[in-house]
Amino acid sequence: MIIAWVLSLLTLLSSLLIHLERLAALELVSVNTYIESQKNFIAAEKVLLECERHITNITALENPNCHIQSAGKNLWLLSSKGSTTLEALVFLDEKTNITTRLNWRQHFE
Repeated sequence: MIIAWVLSLLTLLSSLLIHLERLAALELVSVNTYIESQKNFIAAEKVLLECERHITNITALENPNCHIQSAGKNLWLLSSKGSTTLEALVFLDEKTNITTRLNWRQHFE
């Protein structure tokens, strides 16, 4: 009877260890996914900033990584290319050539 009790405790402990290992593996995957998505988000934001700076002279960009669409009345819709897509609505002041970001959003597919 004691041997059966000890074996059941060992079985419970081994199943506990298996679950802890799985949980640790899932946590590692979660952290790595978070870090990768942050890197992609920062890269997409840099692309948008570069497009905002050169919106009046888009030919100055060697390799444009964004889509630019006119939304009328000095409004421009910028969206980054890539796995993480950010979209921003920008107002361009024609007199000073200064851009003002009105809003932005992350576009999910």
